This record gives sequence, C-alpha cells and structure tokens, in this order.
Amino acid sequence: MRIEKDCIGEMFVPDEALYGIHSLRAQHNFPITEERVNPAILKSYLQIKKAAALTNQAAGTLNKEKAAYIVSACNQLLFSNDFEPFIVPAIQGGAGTSTNMNVNEVVAHLAMKISAQGGKTALDIHPNDDVNQSQSTNDSYPTAGKMAMLKLLPGLQTMVADLVDALMVKSSEYEKAIKVGRTQLQDAVPTTYGRTFKAYASMFKRDLARLKHVEVVLSNVNLGGTAIGTGINTTPEYQANIVPTLNQVAHLSLKQADDLVDETQNSDAFVAFSGVMKGLAVNLSKFSNDLRLLSSGPQAGLNELSLPKQQAGSSIMPGKVNPVIPEVVVQVAYEVIGNDVTVTMAAENGELELNAFEPIMFRDILMSEQHLTNAIETLVDNCVKGIKVNVDYCRSEVEHSSIAATILSPLLGYEKTTALIKKAVATHESVKRIVEGERLLPTALVEELFSPEVLTNAKRVNLPEVGAIEQSSAR
Repeated sequence: MRIEKDCIGEMFVPDEALYGIHSLRAQHNFPITEERVNPAILKSYLQIKKAAALTNQAAGTLNKEKAAYIVSACNQLLFSNDFEPFIVPAIQGGAGTSTNMNVNEVVAHLAMKISAQGGKTALDIHPNDDVNQSQSTNDSYPTAGKMAMLKLLPGLQTMVADLVDALMVKSSEYEKAIKVGRTQLQDAVPTTYGRTFKAYASMFKRDLARLKHVEVVLSNVNLGGTAIGTGINTTPEYQANIVPTLNQVAHLSLKQADDLVDETQNSDAFVAFSGVMKGLAVNLSKFSNDLRLLSSGPQAGLNELSLPKQQAGSSIMPGKVNPVIPEVVVQVAYEVIGNDVTVTMAAENGELELNAFEPIMFRDILMSEQHLTNAIETLVDNCVKGIKVNVDYCRSEVEHSSIAATILSPLLGYEKTTALIKKAVATHESVKRIVEGERLLPTALVEELFSPEVLTNAKRVNLPEVGAIEQSSAR
C-alpha cells in the first residue's frame, strides 16, 4: 500500500493501482450505483488529455519528454480498452471533477510507469500540474460528454434511417391493400396500408432530420475556457489550438464556442439533444403500440397485421404468441422520456456560472442514445421487416363497414346517408347492398363508388348532379 495526501488528509492506495486518492474518495463518497462512468466519456477524456499535452508542448508550457509520456499513456489506454482503473461511479457529486481527476491520476501514473521502463528512473509526472495543465473540469468534462454523444450519434442515425427504409419497403409492398381507417378507435373512411406505412416513414424521417440538426449543436464546445469560461491559466497559443488539435486526435469536427462563459454555465444543448430523443421515443411508442393493436387477437382482436413470431408467449397457454418486440421498444421509450425529465430538471437547476448536475445528464443521455439504437435495431430486424398484412381480411372489413357510405354524402346528403348507415348496422347488411336494393343510385355508379380505388380516394369519380341521379334512378 502507498500513502497519498490531498487537501482533506491521507489515504492508503493499493501499490499497483493507477488511480489515486481523489478517485478513491469518490468511490467511497458515491455508493449510489455500481455503474461506472460510460466508456465513451472516458475515451473522449483520454483524447482531450492527449490533445492538451500536444498543445501545451507546442505552447512551450510542458516539456517534450513529459508530453511524450502522457501521449503514450493515453494511446495505451485507448488501444487497450481497459477501463478497470477508472473506478469513479457514473452518478457523482462535484460536477464531474471526480471523473476528471480519475483520468488525470490514471494517465499520470501510467506515464510514470512507461518512463521507468528499461530500468530508468521514473519521471515525475503530476496529475494536476502536467496531465491537467491548461484545463479545468469546467471545460474538459462537458467537452468529453459532448464528444461521447457525438460518437454514439451515427449509430442512432443509421438505425432510424434503416427503420425509414424498412417502412418504405412495406409501403410499396402493400400499396393497394385496402383497410378501414380509424379515428378515436372508431371506424373512419377506408385507406391503404401503403399510405399507413408511408406515414410512419415520414414521421421517422422528421426524427432523423432533427438528429442531424442536433449534431451541430453538440459540436460547440467550451474547451479552452477552463474555470467558468474565463480561460484562466491558459496561454493564447493553447486557447487558439486546443480544439483543432483535439479534432485531429479524435477525428471530429468540434468548434470552440464563441462565448465560453455561456457554453460553460448553460446546458440547453443537452436539453435540446435529450428533447430530440424524447420526440423519437414518443414516435416509436406510438408506432409500436399501433402494431400491438393492429395485430391483436388473432381471433378476438383487430387481426389486420401478422407480426413475426419470436418466442412463446405463455407458460400456461399453449400456442400463445405475444408482440414482444414492440413491447420492449415501448419500455425503452418510457425510459427515454423519464431520462428527459431528469435532464430537464438538472439543466434548469444549474445555478450561476456552472451546472453541478452534468454527471446525471450525461449518464441518462448516453443511456437513452444507446438503448434507442439497440431498440430500433431489434424493431427493424425482428419485427418490421417481417410484418404481413392480412390483405383479404382487411378488404372484407372494408366491404362490410358502414363507414364506407361516407362516399355517398355528396350525392344523397348527410342525413340520408346517416339513415342508410343506421339501417346497415341494424340489419347487418352492407350499405352497398341497401343502396342497390332500394335503387337509390344507378348500378354502374354504385359499383364505381364502392370500388377500392374510389373508397380510398386513389381515384376521383365525376359525380353527376343530384337531379340527374333522381331521373336515372326513377327510370
């Protein structure tokens, strides 16, 4: 064991540990969850430390040897994907200081170990003075958070695009499959599943556009602002070059914010991103619940859609199959909506020059991002691509639906059409048959009016004048 000191006192730290006293205090202070800081944040932080070392060396404030060992340590950690030394819990007090110090300590200790290879005397590399030089948690932590979000964003965008494509395939496949439309769960005018699937695709296209727009919002960072955005303890060379250097290291297109004080104290960028994901979650939930409803039954439900059978649905009812994929997507949607509430309240409560609650914002945003990506992937692959429309059943439902009589209103008037519908419901007879039986319209016109193309408004019919109809019917 080794003894380390800080402003609070002393602690024993395991000899082999790369982390130090600050990390250990955080582990003891925040026993909220065993979940640690997201690896995407840690990787981004290591890239920031690497870029800072290179920039400080170029500015003449960090000697070449120390910078080289810091860069080497960052590279080793990045390539190994070993996050065991990063012991700080994801939910933490201190506005992310514990995460920053955990990274500083690990990089410094590893850099010293590398410097001692070959029997050389270890170089003294300090977590604060060297690894954290020209930085503050105030600017490095939110930058690492935004970088992590940006890195996960292409995966989410790809999945939404795949969902749009899958729905457009279904729209083309069932372009002419007629069905009963519904408003407020009651029968409405007929439509087609081609239109239905296309409408869903259009909805998710909007989500995709919003996800692409928010990428620009997340790309504005406050790195170089240090404490509260003032840039204290930096050099002009560092401030001018840190973000371009980080872009080279991380292969991103970050932009240093025009107002570093604003970018440090205000968290509306995270609210915007979380809100976009909430909107996507709401649409996914609506779509998934529609699938559950339209596939309900099969004997005692709507039974318009057949979803792919993925697993047995009951331990007691043989043959029962449940819509498990839409169900899990709905649960993820609820989680994302809840996470958005947390992000909203955390951002709103960020007093004065710094928001202390970014750790919970980052944890929840990254969770939403990852879970949405995974949920959409299973929705597309295990559900949407295999959806079948029960075409004959849907056509039969339209033919026996009294609401199809809506097409008669311009010819017979609203009240007379209503009476026809009531009679059809009472006698369980189709409106078309009643109109033909009572000779209210010429037979040829009835056939045309009740064709699928006219009922779904895919084809317009030239309606005769009422007087001409009455004369024709009388003959």
